[in-house]
Amino acid sequence: MISDKIILLALEEDLGLGDITSDTIFPPAAQAKAVIRAKEDLVLCGLPVARQVFELVDPSVTFTPLKQEGDNVQKGEEVLALSGPVLSILKAERTALNFMQRMSGIASASRAYAQVGAKYGVMIVDTRKTQPGMRRLDKYAVRIGGARNHRMTLADSVMIKDNHIAAAGSITKAVAKIKAAIGHTPKVEVEVETPEQVQEAVNAGADIIMFDNMTPAQVAQCKKLVNGRAIIEVSGGITLENLEAYCQAGPDVISSGALTHSVPAKDLSLKIVQYIC
Repeated sequence: MISDKIILLALEEDLGLGDITSDTIFPPAAQAKAVIRAKEDLVLCGLPVARQVFELVDPSVTFTPLKQEGDNVQKGEEVLALSGPVLSILKAERTALNFMQRMSGIASASRAYAQVGAKYGVMIVDTRKTQPGMRRLDKYAVRIGGARNHRMTLADSVMIKDNHIAAAGSITKAVAKIKAAIGHTPKVEVEVETPEQVQEAVNAGADIIMFDNMTPAQVAQCKKLVNGRAIIEVSGGITLENLEAYCQAGPDVISSGALTHSVPAKDLSLKIVQYIC
């Protein structure tokens, strides 16, 4: 799921030349038992990454999950038990928590969005608005929460946006140029902002039409123009507060950058429960 180099980079920026506090206080042979607890309700995510963190710091640390990926965890519950050299546990602590807290935040938000979408049969998907270098983890967390992934990279599918349309001269010309170059297999998605653009995208043969920054009322009206001839995706300004209104407008898919670009991290903490010196 994640290459060691990302974790090694995170450990390098945290450890530097070592942990001068722990290295001074604890003897090298000191052992400990520790737990990681949730300090708020959350959807748990990031256990496989945390395991890699501890293994890279010290393979002798015993890593015992007490919950599973995707579990709904309540405040105060223990999610993970650790045992081994206390210096190794403390050196891996912050890096492991950083990954778990961000990923649990994304998974928690994704579950809240996906549950609303499920009531209306609307698929909730993410965007490419992810933390640089962390896209695979961010999108993994989205899936753990129950939402789905949009494009992982620019090469995954065609999406004709405003700058492409301006350069090509029109939606019709942009779609024609793409279809002439890529063949019949990939789907072609076109981003639109007005009813006129919706109609042009339909006429041009777009497979997916993204209604960008429309109100729920505008979405419902423009859906009539599509009339089942393309998949309808809605994006732009989607929040948990207005999500239900957009779902009621009847799109097939709703994409939201809020699942990854500004989601708050969830609070988890590590506590030493026993020292064995």
